[in-house]
Amino acid sequence: MTKRAALRYWLPPLLWTCVILLASSEAFSAANSGPWLQTIVTAILGHALPAPQFDVLHFLLRKASHLTEYAILGALLFRALRADGQRWNVRWSAAAVTIAAAVASFDELHQTFVPSRTGAFSDVLLDTAGATLAQILIRVAQVLFF
Repeated sequence: MTKRAALRYWLPPLLWTCVILLASSEAFSAANSGPWLQTIVTAILGHALPAPQFDVLHFLLRKASHLTEYAILGALLFRALRADGQRWNVRWSAAAVTIAAAVASFDELHQTFVPSRTGAFSDVLLDTAGATLAQILIRVAQVLFF
């Protein structure tokens, strides 16, 4: 594979990893994302949600974000690993999940050093589940459509 081809396949997961790591900064902490989410909810509903309901929504959206961002990373890693376009292979799938889990572990470790964030092993598990979900969807799509 040429350097240009390698860059074509590996640049997207590398850039997405940067996005993930930026999202684990102070700016995207729960304390900072709550007010803008409440603004969006208020604009949609015409009123603010009561605190208990808003807290549940905020928590669920933050966890859904974990799942989604790592599903995207898992899919991008799978694409990079199978750069030659061959059919699905369990080794590429497992490698994509393993790399995503390593990024998730580093991300949560990084969050332990950010004052308004906390690192959580449960988030590493959720992130790994997102990457695994992407592999399942890729495999199912390939079986059904190719």
